[in-house]
Amino acid sequence: MKTILLSLIAIGIAFAQHEAPLHSPDVQADGRVTFRFRAPNAQHVSLNLADAKQPYVMQKDNEGVWVVTTEALAPDFYGYSFEVDSVHSLDPYDPHIIPNLLNPSDEMRVPGPSPAPWDLTDIPHGTVNHHFYRSSIVGDDRGFYVYTPPGYDPAAKNLYPVLYLLHGYSDDARAWAVVGRANLILDSLIAEHKAKPMIIVMPLGYGAPEIVQHTAVFGAPFSHAELREKNFSKFRQALIEEVIPRVEKSYKIKPDRASRAIAGLSMGGAESLLTGLNRLDKFAWVGAFSSGGLDDNFASDFPNLSSAANEQLRLLWISCGTDDHLIGLNRNLIAWLKSKEIRVTQIETPGMHSWSVWRRNLVALAPLLFTDSR
Repeated sequence: MKTILLSLIAIGIAFAQHEAPLHSPDVQADGRVTFRFRAPNAQHVSLNLADAKQPYVMQKDNEGVWVVTTEALAPDFYGYSFEVDSVHSLDPYDPHIIPNLLNPSDEMRVPGPSPAPWDLTDIPHGTVNHHFYRSSIVGDDRGFYVYTPPGYDPAAKNLYPVLYLLHGYSDDARAWAVVGRANLILDSLIAEHKAKPMIIVMPLGYGAPEIVQHTAVFGAPFSHAELREKNFSKFRQALIEEVIPRVEKSYKIKPDRASRAIAGLSMGGAESLLTGLNRLDKFAWVGAFSSGGLDDNFASDFPNLSSAANEQLRLLWISCGTDDHLIGLNRNLIAWLKSKEIRVTQIETPGMHSWSVWRRNLVALAPLLFTDSR
């Protein structure tokens, strides 16, 4: 009994000495959020928050906890991380992680008065499956995700149109499902009869995976012209020759070009344009969000593009946030397309280079796909 009592006293002392978890992030009713990070020996700590134009400088309290409270934030999901004496750091008390090959971050939600299209609600939901294969074109083992809409029955006769939805640079194939919540967005749009039921394929977007390591060492991912071209061309080849045949063999998909769309964000936006506009025999619907990785030599990237493309394109939809550093490139591209007399839908919205823009882009684009209007 004495041994047990001493053990209990020792455990109690250990718990008393253990630092209590911090309440961070602390989302308040008015949309303000307080962030806390324990680092008593740090000299400088700041908060990097998605959609903020600059980091928030944090202040240290008497217990060595750095604290900052934001202004009221619009309802949405936000990625964030800390910079602790110039070291990128995650929040040890927040288990919600945004995956990223270079800079993973935490995620927090500011709720709104009513659900957003990407919120989980009590409606019929589709399914997301993960597939793996060996790419002989790229030379690696890779995977892709497939969303099937509510009510999808692999034994039924009805076929579905398909959207190939591409992630951005430094993301991986999980990004649109985990961070973009594309499956929940389509569930919501389908439940409200705003979008046609469709299958979404989310592949790995690297034709040259070494481009990620190149950036980690040298920065500027698309500054190396040969590596940039390899990344884009090998991705296009792998998508058309490996992913599309596998998907169309395994799922109830309409195999014609009028039932096939491609769209993506940032690097994936450039890949959507480079793939879709150079292979109009495969895609009738092309969307690009905040395209990045293109250079200003558009004639070289799209050597065969002319006004004749209007006969094949059902929709060419290009969007960018007005505070995005890529807005100039996207405007230049649209001006060049118009000079070639190619019909393009130009969308500019408030926002930066962030998921809060891209989720809304998908909400706006999806209802336009596979419709009869031009």
